[in-house]
Amino acid sequence: MISVKCLASGSAGNSYAVDDGKSALLLEAGIRKRTILAGYMDLLTRVQGCLITHEHQDHAKAALGLPMAGIDVYASRGTFAALNAEKDRRNYRLHSIKAGEQFTLGTWTVLPWEAQHDAAEPLGFLLYSKETGDKLIFATDTYFIPNTFRGLTCIMLECNYDRTLLDRNISVGVVPESLRPRLVRSHFSLDNVRTFLTSNDLSSVQRIYLLHVSNQNGEKDAFKRDIEALTGIPVTVF
Repeated sequence: MISVKCLASGSAGNSYAVDDGKSALLLEAGIRKRTILAGYMDLLTRVQGCLITHEHQDHAKAALGLPMAGIDVYASRGTFAALNAEKDRRNYRLHSIKAGEQFTLGTWTVLPWEAQHDAAEPLGFLLYSKETGDKLIFATDTYFIPNTFRGLTCIMLECNYDRTLLDRNISVGVVPESLRPRLVRSHFSLDNVRTFLTSNDLSSVQRIYLLHVSNQNGEKDAFKRDIEALTGIPVTVF
């Protein structure tokens, strides 16, 4: 099975890697370039590229810096425009991709799909390893996933907040009421995770990874227990 590594997950920054033993992919670049390079030192000879979901700095902080280290970066045209990438001198390593248009990186087949977030042209990714036969869905910073997926073996899914916790935090003034609309229309809640998982065939899924948990409106241990009880599948919370 593929291995999954995380250097950061949350509003302060996001950086993940998936490795099938022959080819590795970086997912997001929301922390400093040197931290990414040091953290994935053992993978660098196999890294085929870095996939970016959208332009917000907690996901794309190092997106325009990684090409200086020889790492190609893949994101939507809207994401690159929002990052002013057209002014970057290293743009031969910046590759525009579109939802629904499949491509190959090393032993990985990548299918971007349209995410729902307050960003220019956000994406999620369906990844298939020709080396191991694993199929992985990567979804973060989206409040809705319109598709269902067959044959998944690994799920990396945002679980940002619990509506009950959010309501409680708003009622006591910890979170301003004005932030509720953005949270609800930009991020995946625990309820959304439950709905997604029960709507998909999980018969081949070996592990679920929960990502981007809010410090205020989420509880990692509770989320882990909840999803393991729902699915019977081991859960790791980053």
